Amino acid sequence: MKKRFSFVTVSGVFLLALFLGVQINNVISGENIFEQLNKFKDVLSLTEKYYVDEIDTQKLVEAAIHGMLGNLDPHSVYIPAKELPKINEDFQGSFEGIGVEYDVLGDTLIVVAPVAGGPSEALGILSGDKIVRIDDSSSVGIKREDVPKKLRGPKGTHVKVAIARAGEKDLIDFDITRDKIPLYSVDVSYMVKDDIGYVSVNRFASTTHDEFVTALQKLKGQGMKRLIVDLRNNPGGYLEQAYKLADELLPKGRKVVYTKGRRPEFNEEYTSAGGGDSDVSLIVLINHGSASASEIVSGAVQDWDRGLIVGETSFGKGLVQRQIDLPDKSAFRLTIARYYTPSGRLIQRPYGKDIEDYVKEGLAKDEKDSTRPVFKTSGGRPVFGGGGITPDYIIKSEKASTQYVQIQSKVGFRNFALRYMDEHGKGIHADYGKDVKRFVGDFTVKDEVVRQFESEAKKHGVAIDPAQWAKDEPVIKARLKGEFARSIWGNEGLWRVWQKGDDAQFQKALTLFPEAEKIAGIR
Repeated sequence: MKKRFSFVTVSGVFLLALFLGVQINNVISGENIFEQLNKFKDVLSLTEKYYVDEIDTQKLVEAAIHGMLGNLDPHSVYIPAKELPKINEDFQGSFEGIGVEYDVLGDTLIVVAPVAGGPSEALGILSGDKIVRIDDSSSVGIKREDVPKKLRGPKGTHVKVAIARAGEKDLIDFDITRDKIPLYSVDVSYMVKDDIGYVSVNRFASTTHDEFVTALQKLKGQGMKRLIVDLRNNPGGYLEQAYKLADELLPKGRKVVYTKGRRPEFNEEYTSAGGGDSDVSLIVLINHGSASASEIVSGAVQDWDRGLIVGETSFGKGLVQRQIDLPDKSAFRLTIARYYTPSGRLIQRPYGKDIEDYVKEGLAKDEKDSTRPVFKTSGGRPVFGGGGITPDYIIKSEKASTQYVQIQSKVGFRNFALRYMDEHGKGIHADYGKDVKRFVGDFTVKDEVVRQFESEAKKHGVAIDPAQWAKDEPVIKARLKGEFARSIWGNEGLWRVWQKGDDAQFQKALTLFPEAEKIAGIR
């Protein structure tokens, strides 16, 4: 029983080809698009007619689309109909799964960033980690549309992953309990001290601007005159939301970002309307997991000398995709332009055929070297192009020891903390009430609790090196204290504990407001 071409399949092929022919104009340079379409039709028709086994024409067509888009750039992708709703929900509502932003580059499944407050973050999964096995199956070569099938699932169910991490000789095994993953854009917003406010934004979703404005209003009501915006591990999202957020920070009439494509109708320029708080002192934190929309905001802040950028060089994702829906309810995202900062810096870092190098290059290139093009801010300060946003102050994040990584993956600080708080939480509540600041300043994780945690690690098969444990112990205590705080005060508790002593980038930012005010002309 032969499978014949369905009307939807044939229509989809022809409409896709027509779009590429009419809208993009001679995609295949020097050859007529319809000649190429006829060639494709002949190959597909003859394959369906003569191939030794029965074939699924829809799969062949989708494979051809995958191959075509994959030959363009790392971010032009095809989205099958059954996967489109799940992908769209990443920027609205919630879902149940392990809580990671991911990308599939070449044959590699890569963690762009763990979702704040999700189970993967709790176990210590990091940006740049490569998921090479899911349960008992290799994930090398996995298709983008198959990732949600493997990683998402009902709350409370388990999935095991093996991760390859740069600098680690062996794979790291994680047993992750799926949970409901809320998709709030603003993780936390609070007053750090005196007149300094802090807002952490984890993505640019449909509600980001509204959440950010609400956070700013709350902080201004508490006396905020200086602001730290944390975009670390923020993988991006909607351009419109990035523009609106930047508009809250820039004076009127400032170019936020512009795009340039091969076709003039894809050239756009976004200019601030000036409805925000341009008189607030500003520092923006970024790292390797900050991409796309995060780079638009930080690039505009830097180019206009509106504030200082602190942390590590951002990811370098500056290609503009337009999602085009197809008749069978599938879609594809096609790169139509490139993002540029106001000074003319191209955000996208170089890419080629070697996807592995594309991933590594952004994680390694932090130095302000002479090979990178130099641009000028509005005030004449030199800033670096060549891909991504290079901070004004490069502060490396501390690399965890192999033993600490094993403890995170096999034991889990949060799981231990939840069990501890079941027994001792009432006492901590009684001692500190609602005063998270006093908890951060006064609470100490007792040595006997650390010994219990060490015993737990041994039970889970972690080989404890006493010398390394002694080096890791201050960080272990801080992480346990942070998880205790999170169980009472939510993310704000964890953030406050961690930032007090173990977040070098944040601590550096606190010292830089006089300089940020000087370059911005704020008195």
